[in-house]
Amino acid sequence: MKPQLRVVRAAPLPTRTEVTGATLFVMAATLGSTMLGFFREVVNARYFGTRWEMDAFLAAATIPTILFGIFNGALVSALVPVFSDYLACGEEDDAWRLGNTIVNGLAVVLAICAVVGWVGAPYYVPVIAHGFGSAEMAATIAMTRWLMPSIVAVSLSGVFSAMLNAYHRFRATALMGIAINAVTIGTTVALVHRLGIRALVLGTLLGLIAQAVVQLPTFLSLRRYRPEVHLRHPGLRRMWTLLGPVVVGSAAGQIALFFDRYFASTLAPGYIAGMNYAVKLVNFPQQIFAAAIATVIFPLLASQFAVRNHGGVRHSVVLGLRLVNLITIPSVCGLVVLAKPIVAALFQRGNFGTSATDLTAALIPYAAVGLVALAANVVLSRCAFACKEMAWTVAISVFTMFVNVVLSMLWLPSLGARGLLLANSVSQSLQTIFLFALLWHVLGGFDIRTLWVSTVKVAASAAAMVAVLHWIASLGVHPEPTFASRAWYLAGQLGIGALVFVAVGQLVQVEEMPLVWQMILEKFARNILAPPEGKDVPIA
Repeated sequence: MKPQLRVVRAAPLPTRTEVTGATLFVMAATLGSTMLGFFREVVNARYFGTRWEMDAFLAAATIPTILFGIFNGALVSALVPVFSDYLACGEEDDAWRLGNTIVNGLAVVLAICAVVGWVGAPYYVPVIAHGFGSAEMAATIAMTRWLMPSIVAVSLSGVFSAMLNAYHRFRATALMGIAINAVTIGTTVALVHRLGIRALVLGTLLGLIAQAVVQLPTFLSLRRYRPEVHLRHPGLRRMWTLLGPVVVGSAAGQIALFFDRYFASTLAPGYIAGMNYAVKLVNFPQQIFAAAIATVIFPLLASQFAVRNHGGVRHSVVLGLRLVNLITIPSVCGLVVLAKPIVAALFQRGNFGTSATDLTAALIPYAAVGLVALAANVVLSRCAFACKEMAWTVAISVFTMFVNVVLSMLWLPSLGARGLLLANSVSQSLQTIFLFALLWHVLGGFDIRTLWVSTVKVAASAAAMVAVLHWIASLGVHPEPTFASRAWYLAGQLGIGALVFVAVGQLVQVEEMPLVWQMILEKFARNILAPPEGKDVPIA
């Protein structure tokens, strides 16, 4: 019998000109999204400070955030390789039957979940916010109900993004962060005087819907969407085999968030908000740099492990950790030494007064000590996934989550919010140690000497920076209580600190400094554009 020939229609690769244009667009959109996201926190601080209303909003956002983190993160992680495999094999019709099934099924299931969440809010919100008073509890229940529809929009936007990325359509997905932040900020500023904290809730809901809407025209332009559901599609079985471990791993991180809000609800009003501002400041360097470093290294790790080049994998992991240390060690030092000037310059205005500045600045060191581990885990976990060690990686996440909860319970009575943040930092550090040990076993060791020497050099450069910053503080110069004066004073401190760090780094020959620029050039010299980075849980 003569075999039948089939025309393979894989998704066409973009040309170099298209890659260059898309790269510049994504870079601008990512930068704009990052800056708007930070400005959103500034707006929140301006209007709501560390008042109990902000605590209530963050508690109300807990359930939507958890559902997004578990279902959207896991589902997209499972959909991307299966959908892309169908396209790569020329089975575009099968790919879209699977994609349409996920889109339509997810819309129906999560719509039902949203209705159930709306009806059941009076029963589960008191579990999360069990330390709130009656007025604060009622406000939290109302806000939770307002945010429930967002789980549908956010999850669909994640699926749209995964499918568009498979077609190398990165422009629409790059606009997601700008959409949520711009809409949230605009709605809050326009309606805050009439609606109060409800303006932020409404703005957040509309912003999350905007994430899906901004991708919809590009998604529909592919002309493959159909209102169909194929429950017997073989791709669903392939996805289920991937979903289990990813759901467990995603759930571990979200459960830690649940217990943070659960324990913090017993503290005085303002601490949940203060913890949120402190964590957002501390995570800023990680979101900008560490995720980008991991994105560059991950495909290299996967290709090296695929050809059993364990020596290359070991070198890439050590390189990634060295670059992470270069970014995070001076960041930790700067955040600890300049905590109060940073908070005052960025947030102290309107309803964010001196007491809110003191509260937030006092929490920053306890969150900052875990920054190095947090960023290192991004590299180590991606390496573990590239080495097919998903089960152990998930087990480590679950174990360190339990450690986090136990430490939170032990330290809450004596340290309060500081104990909760310190528990997060310690558990992140434990995760780093366990992941490092796992990869040591899988790969047969690392070049510890190179990593150690690099760390010592970066730490010495950061120590010199800290000494200069302490000397500046000892001069007794205090800026005027205006934004311009505070910002100018802070910029001067940061500039001098950065110059000292770079100068000492050059003196002791920190090799990672030129490597950073080489990796940036390598990243954008590729023929295939990487998807936008830094997509964290976009609610709170």
